[in-house]
Amino acid sequence: MWSHLNKLLFWAMLSSVTCKKAVLDCEAMKTNEFPSPCLDSETNVVMKGQNVSLFCSHKNKSLQITYSLFRSKTHLGTQDGKGEPVIFNLSITGAHESGPYKCKAQVCNCSKYSPNFNFIIVDPVTAPVLNIMVIQKETDEHITLHCLSVNGSLPINYTFFEKHVAISPVISKYNREPAEFNLTRKNPGEEEEYRCGAKNRLPNYTAYSQPVTMPSTGRDSCPFCLKLLLPGLLLSLVVIILILAFWILPKYKARKAMRNNLARDCGAAPMEAGIFSNIHQKQAKKEYVPEVGSRLCVSTAQDGAGHSQELQYATPVFWEVAPRQQEAYDYYKPGYVYAEITF
Repeated sequence: MWSHLNKLLFWAMLSSVTCKKAVLDCEAMKTNEFPSPCLDSETNVVMKGQNVSLFCSHKNKSLQITYSLFRSKTHLGTQDGKGEPVIFNLSITGAHESGPYKCKAQVCNCSKYSPNFNFIIVDPVTAPVLNIMVIQKETDEHITLHCLSVNGSLPINYTFFEKHVAISPVISKYNREPAEFNLTRKNPGEEEEYRCGAKNRLPNYTAYSQPVTMPSTGRDSCPFCLKLLLPGLLLSLVVIILILAFWILPKYKARKAMRNNLARDCGAAPMEAGIFSNIHQKQAKKEYVPEVGSRLCVSTAQDGAGHSQELQYATPVFWEVAPRQQEAYDYYKPGYVYAEITF
């Protein structure tokens, strides 16, 4: 019983001495034994709904200090600590919870406040959209990449990637406009994949676009083959046309000359094919056709090589042939006319 009372008396005397020492320390403001506490966080840029932690600490590691956290004049919590910072966990649900925050360090009746601390609330970026424009120039392809995130707090930093390797510096945009990056593709025969990333002041948060694949053009190792073959093909076509023209034109002229000579030498001879179709009708009207001496028409013409050709035409002689006796055939009908051509 007496030992327990002695312990309580000892702790009361110790607390009294500590408070007296603290009062003396608070009165002696020129000393650095009890400065103002520090209030800090891992980041001051957050988004709505994010959980954050505030750290309140003091330089004096030997005192048992009571820490209290305030937002404006609202008391949020109290913790005791010695030598190590205390942690206050919060959730930022709106702009009204961005601050200001203060931390109070107290030893007995001596207390100090930290400077104000405020959070910056930003909207996260959304997945950007990547557009590609290609300009073909001889063996190279000039590619222009455009990347834009339609949502998110400004400024926004853009980076372009080829597969998983960054190919551009960080491009910062303070207005809602796409970032642009130009590159030259030296080997269009290979397939490449591009994408871009968007990031604002929100830490550890980057949004990436969907990858866009540049297909292979399927070119061979001879980029100028088509340019070399095209003039040769055109020249070959012109030569073929000239050869055909000089080969066909003389033959056409020779045939035309032959027709002209034929018309001049045998102008009186009937040339139409229709006259022969009427022979049977004319012979049927006559009972007897006297024999007419055949008239021979000779015409000469020259072809393109200068060689003479002789054409002979004969006038046919017609006479009526007596019908043969064929009693076995009842359907036989006499009266047909036959012609014999004599040269």
